[in-house]
Amino acid sequence: MADIEARENPTSVASSGTLDEALERLHASGPEFEGWLSNHAPMAVEALVRHGQAATVHPWLDVYRTRLDELPRAHYPVTGANWREALGDPRRAGDWIERFTRLLAERPWRDVLAEWWPRLLPGITAAATHPVIRVGHAVRTLLGGEDATGAPLTGPRVAELGHALGYWAARHQPLPVPVRLGAPGTAGTADVAEALAAVPLVPDRSGGIRDRLAQLSSTPGWPARAATLRPPAGPDEARERLGELVREATTRYAAHGHGNPVMLVHAATAPNAVLRTLPALPRELWAASLAAAWEASAAVITAYSPAGPAASRPEGGVPGTAEEVFARAAAHGDAHTIKFTDTALDVAAAEPERAPLAWAAAAASRELIAPA
Repeated sequence: MADIEARENPTSVASSGTLDEALERLHASGPEFEGWLSNHAPMAVEALVRHGQAATVHPWLDVYRTRLDELPRAHYPVTGANWREALGDPRRAGDWIERFTRLLAERPWRDVLAEWWPRLLPGITAAATHPVIRVGHAVRTLLGGEDATGAPLTGPRVAELGHALGYWAARHQPLPVPVRLGAPGTAGTADVAEALAAVPLVPDRSGGIRDRLAQLSSTPGWPARAATLRPPAGPDEARERLGELVREATTRYAAHGHGNPVMLVHAATAPNAVLRTLPALPRELWAASLAAAWEASAAVITAYSPAGPAASRPEGGVPGTAEEVFARAAAHGDAHTIKFTDTALDVAAAEPERAPLAWAAAAASRELIAPA
């Protein structure tokens, strides 16, 4: 889905230096600010450039950068011998970014990604799934900007992958009760829409995502009701199921986004980040990637989904072309709306008959999320 669009999009990031300039500006900043809030700028500017809004990037970034913290310093190197003890330690963010920067300077980016992807997947929900989303945006730029030998055309995009992987490693944290598709005692017969509807909700919905996910061990129906998705028969089916998950999570937002408009976009953008990464990964990792993406979506839904759909969907403006829909997101300015609309465009490109539903979801995000 996304890799095909990347190669066909006439405003591909490979044809513009705006993204590289923006990434170079951002790589002096850390992956988080104000203690724990995720830096969305690398993801948002990639989407803006990709969808013909390059002229808005630097003005948007001028405002957004005022809130960012400096890149954390490296203190103690992460090595092949000690990486396991450093995994999931946010105090080591600078060390992890330095580690991946060094690895990517020494080896092809696909090799580094293939080695570390299965190590990081169990912690996909860490930092509210922002690290894997950032990886997905970074990989998309690399897939769309390689020479005939497969080498990346620009250094800033390779550096961005290092920052994204470093962020994921530093925040890596598996769920207290993980979801295992196809595990003994789970039905594993539902399609994606049915499986999403079966996900239970945590009892106490007053805290942040860490407080909510900490309740999984006492949430009735977790993980069994979150593991009803039918496992794939092979890599191709895993990719197909992943595309279905992105589609259903995206269109579901129109009626359920009011539960928590900002957080629920990640039920779609996280699996889409995984889908975007698949073409760069060995096929034997695709089934595990689907399982992790499903766990990410299920975790966001169990933490934030409302008990039922909204009585009516926000209108959010008239439909239009993909370019017009994204232009509305860019004018809105919120990073979550920009990224969610980017995913909605992927859904519509893959299945044009679903475009009205995707546009309705994008409109809902503009109505429900406060403009920047």
